[in-house]
Amino acid sequence: MRNDGILMHTIGFHALLQCYQWTGRPVVADFVFETSLGFAAMAREESCLLGLTFGHQSERDAIRALERALTAKSVDGKLVDGRPYRGGEVEFVRPGEDEMIDRIRRFADGELAEFDDLEVDGRHLTPFARKVVAACREIPYGETRTYGELAKQAGRPGAARAVGSVMARNRVPLIVPCHRVVPASGKLGGFSAPQGVAMKRRLLEMEQAGIVCS
Repeated sequence: MRNDGILMHTIGFHALLQCYQWTGRPVVADFVFETSLGFAAMAREESCLLGLTFGHQSERDAIRALERALTAKSVDGKLVDGRPYRGGEVEFVRPGEDEMIDRIRRFADGELAEFDDLEVDGRHLTPFARKVVAACREIPYGETRTYGELAKQAGRPGAARAVGSVMARNRVPLIVPCHRVVPASGKLGGFSAPQGVAMKRRLLEMEQAGIVCS
């Protein structure tokens, strides 16, 4: 543990979920950081992103939201990798200390940012859900697609409701840009991040403004 201002929290399994060791697998490390969209928390297994939550008023809120997201049942009713987590430590990351997190900060500041190259964990997803996630990641910055359009891309035309369920369980918002998926009615639909639809509107308007300024 460093003593130069980098914050490390030691926590128990039932309190906050932060660093894990799975037998035979790499260490999973968690980070908390501040952005223009509020406090965020991230879980990562080496370079593979397992979870991301943002828009929170405090570090603790962000970390607890991450815990809920990663321990909630997935579309096929399984936990991540089918294994429970064990508590450990979480690191507070300052600007300039982590390239992936700095990129998320820039996105939150309204800069045009893409995350196509980032690896996202899909072990908890069904084959259909993986196709939906892949289609969602193809939506360009500043654009939207309907749930029905993603269903068609995933090979199940008419399965808009199922696409909505996949998006509602998205563990890595912004990276998998579920805020860019909207109903065919033209309304914004739901959004599970803090502030709900207001945050979804803020993200879409921020991206539109970023395109105009670029």
